[in-house]
Amino acid sequence: MARARRETLTPARRGTAGTHAAAPRSASITRVAQRAGVSIATVSRVFADHPAVSEALRQRVRDAARALNYRPSRAARALRAGTSQAVGVVIPDLENPFFTAVVRGIEGVLQAAGYMLLLANSDEDTTREQRILETFRADGVAGVIFVPINGARHAYQDVLAPPLQVVAIDRSAVSLRTDLVTVDNVGGTRRGVLHLIGKNHRSVALLGGPSRHSTAKERERGYYEALRSAGLPIRSELIYHGDFREGGGYRGMKALLALPRRPGAVFVANNLMTLGAFRALHEAGVRVPGDLALVGFDDMPWATSLNPPLTAVSQPSHELGSSAADLLLDRIARPGRAVRHVMLDTTLVERASCGPATNQVPAPPATVRRSRR
Repeated sequence: MARARRETLTPARRGTAGTHAAAPRSASITRVAQRAGVSIATVSRVFADHPAVSEALRQRVRDAARALNYRPSRAARALRAGTSQAVGVVIPDLENPFFTAVVRGIEGVLQAAGYMLLLANSDEDTTREQRILETFRADGVAGVIFVPINGARHAYQDVLAPPLQVVAIDRSAVSLRTDLVTVDNVGGTRRGVLHLIGKNHRSVALLGGPSRHSTAKERERGYYEALRSAGLPIRSELIYHGDFREGGGYRGMKALLALPRRPGAVFVANNLMTLGAFRALHEAGVRVPGDLALVGFDDMPWATSLNPPLTAVSQPSHELGSSAADLLLDRIARPGRAVRHVMLDTTLVERASCGPATNQVPAPPATVRRSRR
């Protein structure tokens, strides 16, 4: 079945940063930047002969490079010539199978176009992410596809400034005007929560993600919209903000089970937290769906192996990656075009974790795919 996608266009991002050069090893350019008291991006601009750098700053960087016997790399020369065939990809969690599938989608498109993928894991660490992006830029990659983790204003405006071509994926980056590929987090969550409400659950909790991430905010918004459309109150004690990791799901579910008024159903905002939530339920002897119904965001291969099999909002992870790679290659070919936001639809996969339908509160028409497994 073809998957729906929506797209918006905004004027192309503008910037004054020029092409960048690099040292043979990232540590070398880092030492030059430290000795000169400037950023790695500034060192790159100096060796790319960018006119925006003052003569005094240029001389300071060159003096530091001379003292350290620094030499620009061939990667930098390739960048200036526009011949780099490498693309940097940064994901926040290598252990999450969702991001593994996204990378496979990216790789398929890049490989067919003759580009090499350089993969890095930020591990949800903003300092680590900054170092990775600076290294990619200094090494002269043709572009970057990344899942943003830093919600600080202007966090990416220097290191990801033009002419480096960039696509954000899964999450939006604050104040960075760049191509973006996401899924309909709001609609997918609303559909999943309404599915629980449609089974006569009036007390539905949200085991959400970190509020600094756009995906967590959007899924929380979908939860609110579902409750409001069904005329149910929003109870703050039924909302737990986790960390998108298995441990966060485990702690969150234990906290919800400890409430004086335990919820009858829980919507879990990502796949790893769903695993942790199941572990907490089994340890507590809570029957699913007999005592508590469950829906998770993001369908995974192991969803059918859970006890019971999980009802989940499925997002097209492979297509997320391939769409991002397509956008990046198009951006490299047409750097002046308008910024594009591609939003892919989600699908509800109904299994046994919610129990039989009671249809007391019917959900609005929605795409529902019943698993054959």
